[in-house]
Amino acid sequence: MIQNITKPTLIIDKNKCILNIERMADKARNSNVRFRPHFKTHQSAEIGNWFKEFGVKSITVSSVSMAKYFSQNGWNDITIAFPVNILEITEINELAKHSELNLLAISRETLRFLEEHLKAKTGIYIKIDTGYHRSGLLADDTKELDKLLEEIRKSKNLMFKGFLTHAGHTYNAQSKEEVKNIHEDTKQQLLDLKNRYISVFEKLEISVGDTPSCSISEDFTGIDEIRPGNFIFYDLMQYKIGSCSLADIAVVLACPVVGKNSSRNEILIYGGAIHFSEEFLQFDNGVNYYGEIIHPGDNVRSMPVENTYVSRLSQEHGIIKTTPEHFDSFNVGDIIGVLPVHSCLTANLMRENYIIIAE
Repeated sequence: MIQNITKPTLIIDKNKCILNIERMADKARNSNVRFRPHFKTHQSAEIGNWFKEFGVKSITVSSVSMAKYFSQNGWNDITIAFPVNILEITEINELAKHSELNLLAISRETLRFLEEHLKAKTGIYIKIDTGYHRSGLLADDTKELDKLLEEIRKSKNLMFKGFLTHAGHTYNAQSKEEVKNIHEDTKQQLLDLKNRYISVFEKLEISVGDTPSCSISEDFTGIDEIRPGNFIFYDLMQYKIGSCSLADIAVVLACPVVGKNSSRNEILIYGGAIHFSEEFLQFDNGVNYYGEIIHPGDNVRSMPVENTYVSRLSQEHGIIKTTPEHFDSFNVGDIIGVLPVHSCLTANLMRENYIIIAE
């Protein structure tokens, strides 16, 4: 299969994915929380079906179009974990006819619009900013939260589900201990809100969703639902944080070698920013890298080549920096593998060109 690759192709290791799903599903079950995985990472009906083997019935997506895709492929309990775009109300109403749909609100304006235009009962979460500062209300902004909840309480079509957050600042953590601390802080903020409002909304739930916290932390007391997504593939970013081992990374981007420069110990590959994205990590010496290199050959589970990494990207080009000791092991016409920095973005860019191995 690998021998037939002629252009950048995402290779997905099914066996590793299944192990990653099983591990997270077991943690959710042992922690007595609902497992509602985020499907934005893989965006695949085929891969989505793997979750059903572990009893998953509820999913998370990041857009109305993604919700529609998975609804058409047999999923009918869907949370769109992105603030409602009121311009998509027609599509939202169509989804709500056929699915148990949950939406996400961050303003009274959105709630009022939904109450006026929704044609079916729909679940609604309020997004809470617990430190990531991307979107949502601060947990201590109870004055504004009171106003949002009053809008929901009066609504005929909005059913309040609870408070939802994405503690994305764990992606900047420098250690497992820092991830755990962020998780505990996030949990406490949400539990304080739950305690404040549970007398009015008896079924109020707490939903959290970042992969580092869900992978590293063990205490989910008081949490009702977890929504990790990246864990199915993992990547170098998660490895650096401590969420996984290198052996857990389930995707590699296969790229043809198209040139070599011996004076700079550089390998030119067909694979650039439109395939990887431009997210990077830094080595301890401050050097940026956009991926680490393996020699897939017949074994895409091989470990990275020492001191060999993607150093630069342009649209179609990728430049691999290596050492004189490894330079001659790369030949024009070879297919090499790149472990991605951020698998969600790479998989999104490559979702039309991938292969699944299940050896």
